[in-house]
Amino acid sequence: MPGQPEQMTPLAILERLVSFDTESSKPNLAVIDWIAAYLDGLGVGSLRVPNAAGDKAALFATIGPARDGGVVLSGHTDVVPVTGQSWTSDPFTLRVADGRAYGRGAVDMKGFLALALAAVPDFLAADLRRPIHLLFSYDEETTCLGVADTIARFGADLPWPGSVIVGEPTDLEVADAHKSIVTYLTTVHGHEAHSAKPMLGANAVMAAADLVSELNRIADLMVARGDPSGRFDPPATTVHVGTIQGGTARNILPKVCTFHWEFRGLPGLDMAEIPDLFSAKVEAVTRERLNRYGDYGSIETLEEVSVPGLKPDPGSEAERLALRVAGRNRTITVPYATEAGRFQVAGIPTIVCGPGSIDQAHQPDEYITLEALEDGAAFMRRLGRACAEETA
Repeated sequence: MPGQPEQMTPLAILERLVSFDTESSKPNLAVIDWIAAYLDGLGVGSLRVPNAAGDKAALFATIGPARDGGVVLSGHTDVVPVTGQSWTSDPFTLRVADGRAYGRGAVDMKGFLALALAAVPDFLAADLRRPIHLLFSYDEETTCLGVADTIARFGADLPWPGSVIVGEPTDLEVADAHKSIVTYLTTVHGHEAHSAKPMLGANAVMAAADLVSELNRIADLMVARGDPSGRFDPPATTVHVGTIQGGTARNILPKVCTFHWEFRGLPGLDMAEIPDLFSAKVEAVTRERLNRYGDYGSIETLEEVSVPGLKPDPGSEAERLALRVAGRNRTITVPYATEAGRFQVAGIPTIVCGPGSIDQAHQPDEYITLEALEDGAAFMRRLGRACAEETA
């Protein structure tokens, strides 16, 4: 890129990345353009993998030999909204104060992207024997599907990686497991009638209440089962109802009631178990509640988002590399979902390891400490040396 300095600091790159408003509901092409131009200025080509609408894209780049077995540094460009949050300063203008860099996405996870990009000149100079790939995605905060199209090309027109490091904030601890998350919208269709004569219709709200009660029962079942590994907090698969809406007036049988619900499953949970238990209750409620007095009602459930969990894979290539580079001797779990499970489902060893703390993510005045950026830069230097030392 004309005028581009040979090497920018992580903080300078973070300042540029934060300046792009990449909330998940908005296009990310401007930040992808900037990243591609930055890499081009360093002599590194990149490939864009657009979404179906063409308003977003992932970016894939390789430093080192064009062969299988490389290390993918994976991070997302999208951020959560700032609407309704009380920020001290403009969330899309990086502010550095008191040893912290403030801005939306500073820790989740543009800080990791900045560190990876700042390390590219060092990777180039290291004469890597094992390639390092950059994969910067979109829509992680909503569906974790922004990596899917790129993953589908591994082993076809893109090299097959040997390991993936997803750089979500873990304080550079090495996380080998997290829960899955599956979200649903259930709509109960009833039939309006005067509340004085309930036999002339079907009450959608009362039917929905039966279903929510069933989700409470399932949640209690999961809590009683617990977490056999003893590694997760909370120590169980969780079930949650987040919204419920229905009815028009106190004296009218509600025609429609909707509610959003989710479960976050421990690794190893049969992903069909909770939906199957819920479906059995749906059948009973449809028959015994909605259609008690006639063919009045129905219930439909739409799966909105399904993100696979990350299962422990002791001794995997990704785990061994990350523990070595991070200087750790044990793994942890994290309570949030990431894109890591999608890589693992595809058959690629994957861990989660990145700078900063998740405690600062998604909040007003989100920040990453300058110390965390320094530690992350040291992590990248060690990764470069490890990939340069490895025999082809």
